[in-house]
Amino acid sequence: MTHMTEAIQMTDARAVSAKPHLPDAQTVTSVRHWTDRLFSFRVSRPAALRFRSGEFVMIGLMDERGKPLLRAYSIASPSWDEELEFYSIKVPDGPLTSRLQHIRPGDEIILRPKPVGTLVVDALLPGKRLWFLATGTGIAPFASLMRDPEVYEKFDQVIMMHTCREVAELEYGRQLVDGLETDPLIGEIVQGKLRYYPTTTREPFHHMGRVTDNLASGKVFADLNLPGLNPEEDRAMVCGSLAFNLDVKAILEGFGLREGANSDPKEFVVEKAFVGEGI
Repeated sequence: MTHMTEAIQMTDARAVSAKPHLPDAQTVTSVRHWTDRLFSFRVSRPAALRFRSGEFVMIGLMDERGKPLLRAYSIASPSWDEELEFYSIKVPDGPLTSRLQHIRPGDEIILRPKPVGTLVVDALLPGKRLWFLATGTGIAPFASLMRDPEVYEKFDQVIMMHTCREVAELEYGRQLVDGLETDPLIGEIVQGKLRYYPTTTREPFHHMGRVTDNLASGKVFADLNLPGLNPEEDRAMVCGSLAFNLDVKAILEGFGLREGANSDPKEFVVEKAFVGEGI
């Protein structure tokens, strides 16, 4: 694993001079390569776009035939941000990410301004603790939700469980969490409420193991000095590969939690549109 933190920014002058010509075009304002497999980028936000933290949109590029090549991407920035942030894996032979990973500030991407998704607080019943359960780039919607004041107004505690193969792959989430308590906008409301539990599955780390194993064994509850999940107090959101989502769903149901939706709030929700890399 190559650990990189190359960041590329765009000057205001270049941002102003960029003229969208793709359909639903937005301009890339910055790109950061975290590892040889992971990168994040920020783009201009359509003036009319309104979304709830945790939702996703379709973004992409034009393919060789001049047709839009689009994929669902969770918005990693909070709803109050003036720009939109995305966090992506690089797939060498992926139709979209093999090209998307080469974008630079000033380039354009296609962004369909119709946000949807199930990872929103409105899809959960009121509770005491909110668990964010993610693998790999599945942390993206939680990067949005962890920066949303509404989350901390509705829950006494927020626990971010994130599993990756290697330590470098956790860096995006680590830097985000580390900066939250000193954030001038939401630092005060986050203070003492957010618990971060990163783990690895391959490289040695102070916490190791899959999210599923640490939940099922009770290790995470012991490490954080928290009670086991119960449907009266605990709520959860899940985002990762299809296999991960199914495994976590079974564990949550074993604790007595029920899956909800925007139209039928319950104790947990799963993002079905996102398919991240396996762990």
